[in-house]
Order: sequence, then C-alpha cells, then structure tokens
Amino acid sequence: MPHENRSFWRPAWALMLLALLSACAPDARSQASASSPDRSRLGMNLSGPADYASEQPFVDVFRLSRRWISQRKDQPWGKGPELERDANGWVKRLEADCWADTPLCTLEGGQYPAGQYTCLYEGEGKIEFWGAIKREVSRAPGRIVFEPDPARGGFFLRLRETDPKNHVRNIRVLMPGSEKTYREQPYNPLFLQRWRSFNTLRYMDWMLTNGSKISEWADRPTPAYCNYTEKGVPLEVMLDLSNRLKVHPWFCMPHEASDDYVRSFAAQVKRDLDPSLKCYVEYSNEVWNSGFPQTGYADRMGLKLKFAEKPWEAGWKYYAHRSVQVFRTWEAAFGGRDRLVRVLASQAANVHIPTVELQFQDTYKECDALAIAPYLSFNVAPNGKPGAAEVATWTPEQVMDYMEQNALPESVGWIKSAKALADRYRLKLLAYEGGQHMVGVQGGENNEALTRLLTTTNRHERMGRLYTRYLDAWRDAGGDLFCHFSSVSPWSKWGSWGLLEHNGDDTPKYRAVVAWNAANPRK
Repeated sequence: MPHENRSFWRPAWALMLLALLSACAPDARSQASASSPDRSRLGMNLSGPADYASEQPFVDVFRLSRRWISQRKDQPWGKGPELERDANGWVKRLEADCWADTPLCTLEGGQYPAGQYTCLYEGEGKIEFWGAIKREVSRAPGRIVFEPDPARGGFFLRLRETDPKNHVRNIRVLMPGSEKTYREQPYNPLFLQRWRSFNTLRYMDWMLTNGSKISEWADRPTPAYCNYTEKGVPLEVMLDLSNRLKVHPWFCMPHEASDDYVRSFAAQVKRDLDPSLKCYVEYSNEVWNSGFPQTGYADRMGLKLKFAEKPWEAGWKYYAHRSVQVFRTWEAAFGGRDRLVRVLASQAANVHIPTVELQFQDTYKECDALAIAPYLSFNVAPNGKPGAAEVATWTPEQVMDYMEQNALPESVGWIKSAKALADRYRLKLLAYEGGQHMVGVQGGENNEALTRLLTTTNRHERMGRLYTRYLDAWRDAGGDLFCHFSSVSPWSKWGSWGLLEHNGDDTPKYRAVVAWNAANPRK
C-alpha cells in the first residue's frame, strides 16, 4: 500500500478501508470480518500520542503535535523565551524576532498519507509550514492548503505571528479528503477498521499513565486543549471511540489522582459510556516496576502509612490499598459492580508480589481479576547469558529457536502460576499486556547489529507461529482477556512492540493475532 500513491488518500473513506484490508492476508481479512468485539478474547493496548506515532488514529494530525517550541532569531534551537499560553495551550503572544514551532507527522519513508492537507484556524496571525513540503496550494484567512512530501520525512508548523487581541487558536491540520467530514468522523478509518473486532481497548498510553502529573479533575485533558501529547487523550475521545466500536474501555487511574478526580472520571464514564459496555478499572500501571515514577510514589506512601519496613513491600501494599479505594469510588458512581471489572495488575515473573497484594487488607475480596504481563521475554544485556555481542552474530532462525525453547516455556510457567493464584481467590486471570519482548537492555540497546537482528526477527514467519502457540497456551491455561502490547508503533533499539510498524505494514505476528482472534471466539 504505497503512500506516495495519492489516489489512495483523495477518494471517499470507503477506499481507505479497502486499502487497509488489502494489506492483510486473505485468510486474515475474512476472519477479521467474521469477528465481533463481544466474542473476542483479545484486547489491544493503543500506542501513545506523539508526533512520531505511526498509527495516526486521528485525521486531524495537529492533535498529535508536540508542545510548542519557543525560538528566537540567531539563537540555538528551542532557546526562545518562555511562551505565554492560554488555558488551552495556544500561544497568546510572541516577542519581537521570536516564533514557535511544533513538529507534525515526523515519520520517515512515506509513512503518512500523501496529498493536500488543509489547515484551519481561528484568530489573526501568520502560520507557515516547513520541512518536507512540496508546495503551498492556497492561502486565505483561517485556511491554508499545502502538500507535504512524505517520502522526504515529516513537516513542521511554525507560528510566525499572532495578534494578542485575537491570538491564533483552534488549529486543525486535516488529512487529505477529511475537511468536510472530520467533525463527524475524527478517526482515521484505517484505525477504526483494524481494531473493531477486538474486545477491549486499554488506554494506558493514551492517558500518559506512566509518570502522570495529573492529580485533580481540573488538570485533565479536555477536547479544547491544543494537543493530546502534553496531558493525554481526553476522556470524551476515549468514550466516543469505545462507543463507536462497541469495545470495552480499560482505564488506568493516575497514581496521584485525588478522590475527586476518580469520582468525577467514573461519573462521566457512567453517564456517557454505552450501557451495553463494561469498564475495566486499574490503578496506574505496573506499580511494582521500579522503572516508573509511580512505583517510588507508592513506596513513599506505603512507608508513610507504615504498611511495611521495606520500601518495595510497603509499595506493593499501598498499591493494593489505593486500588481498593479507587474501586469503591467507581462502584459508588456506577451504583454497583455489574458493569465494572476491577483489576489488580501485578508482576508475572514473581508470584510473591501479587500474593502479598491480594492478601493485604483482604484486597482479593474487592477485585474481579488478577492481571499479569506474561511476555515472551528475551532481554539481551552485554553481560547476559547469552550476551549482546554473541546474540548479534546469530541468525533470525537462532533467535526464534531461543524464543521457542526458552521464552515460550518460561511464559507458560508464569501463566500457570498466576492462574493457580487467581483460582485460589476466585478471580479471573487477565493479561494487561503481552507479546514478544525481544530487546537490548543495560547497554545492549546500543548494539546496532543486535537491533537489526531483533527487528528482522519480528518479521519472521516463525514469529507468527510462535504467537499462535503463545495464545493457545493462554487459552488452554484458562486465561480470560489478553491485551496485546501494542497496536502500531515504530520499531527501534527500544523494542519492536507494535504488531505493525505503520499503517501500510503487514507482519506475520499481526496476521497470526487477527487469525487467532477470529478462530477462538468466546463461547
């Protein structure tokens, strides 16, 4: 599906859907169309909002623009004065010889749609586009039409002038063909079609959960805010998407969220979510994982409450304690538990952690499910066994041998242990995340040969077969909902998490997941 073919993007949205289906194997196409969200066993973690996000879920690409970058003439990049912004993030004024930039669609190799984009805005000022731009087609107050060149890379929007009395605001940069429909159809049809047969969408990354700075309801992202990359995607958008696709939402409450924030969030979900849908509720994300700020916060809070002497154990117990408080707030908002799935998420590799959490203050009595992330793990460190230098000399076949002979049995063992624990407390077992986890760590990520090998292996046909065996093992062990991590995202030295790298992509692991989803409906 070559993006440089402009005819793909200019016709009606129906042709866009046809193009998406043509990217899939024939069996995956037919199976995907036969699936329905209610019968699906699979969920999906949506990739987070960013100007380099290759999933491109919104036709207004400005929604994924970066925070404004202040510039000053004859000064280095980003060394302009602090910008004065209004409550929704729009720049209110610019000093002399200063301007503000923000990158858009910073993707390489034609990974965003070609054709004519339309920029709409309110207020008075001057907007320019630069970077991979072929030409400006037309310009009038409040409306600019321009044509980028995806093959050359991304492009930038520059706010060159703005009138402080009527500052430029409500900027929209619309994909080709969407100007007349973006209000009623704000989503890229490719995005809607791809995930419409999945049971649940986990919005952890859309909410910028890891390290979230949101604590009060007034701090939340709203639809009027200038972008979705600074505060996250608004709740209104997540509810609208779930309602359109009839898929269950999975929300992660920020680790510092006040009771009022949780109460207000739950009340809005109760009011606006399709009544046929359930809601998965989780407190933050991986609060056991010391790589995230929320873990340190939980440790400090647990120590303050004297839950334990060791900070990590105090943190585990605080996580359980706060989870129950969050669940009870949601129950009060919903008037019961019928439409809620209260999730306690914990480490897959160490069953001791969820055991402590479930037992503390009888937390298990307030939960519906234990969730783990039983990844197919191959974390390659320079001093590992095998080490990064050695693995970098392997072939993709050798990597797949390792995954089949080591990673898969290890993951199955974690699943069985977690299922036994969940059964002990009469809870469902969920996977909040899962999938392949081949990545360089502790410096191994800087081995370029290793990165090439791991990304190449992610496209190996055996990877698709491994995913099928993996999901079969989850089903056979009695696992319930399995949420893959993640949907569509660029592959790099930091991992190949996306089932696909971009919207024009096709991989064996994506085809395997779609086929398994269709072939293993809930009974």
